[in-house]
Amino acid sequence: MTKMVSLIFTLMMLISIPAQAAPEKYIYDPAHTQIFFSVNHLGFSNPSGRFDKFSGSFVFDQEKPETSHAEITIDVKNGLNMDSAKWEEHLKSKDFFDAEKFPTMTFKSTKIVKTGDKTAAMTGDLTLLGVTKPVTLNVTFNKAGTFPMNKNYVAGFSMAGSLKRSDFGMNGFLPMISDEVMLSIQVEGIRQDFENISK
Repeated sequence: MTKMVSLIFTLMMLISIPAQAAPEKYIYDPAHTQIFFSVNHLGFSNPSGRFDKFSGSFVFDQEKPETSHAEITIDVKNGLNMDSAKWEEHLKSKDFFDAEKFPTMTFKSTKIVKTGDKTAAMTGDLTLLGVTKPVTLNVTFNKAGTFPMNKNYVAGFSMAGSLKRSDFGMNGFLPMISDEVMLSIQVEGIRQDFENISK
């Protein structure tokens, strides 16, 4: 009888323990994910451009954000948008992105360090023009929840950072066009089925 009581008590304790949040896989929502960059132009202005075509996913663990990871492939050749066909053509040339030879660039996170309740520093390998260098983004977790229109479960983030384009061999028009490139990224990811995380 004592063993039976002990077993029942143990089962009750296990049932009462709240389930821990599991890591969840998300794919980028192209309609609500925006990747902007800006440079200083001869000191007159800081014009910006964006990349409209990309693919990838991230795994997010709200309980242990430092175990999360992300990756993205950006289509430079077909997704660069400067709202000017002439400007886009120039940026795709060998002076800058050399898009015929290097049509894509990639980012894969390697380390995430929590810096606050909803903030973290995410470092990853950026491969651009065939060169891979670490880049760090400051990340703010905005919100996760069910999107009311279509009932998708969505997680949203804001990111900011910078890089030196010369580190990747992009030296065109230095220093008239700044070496430092500012990054501003808004991400919404749509949660996928848990069983797809390993795929």
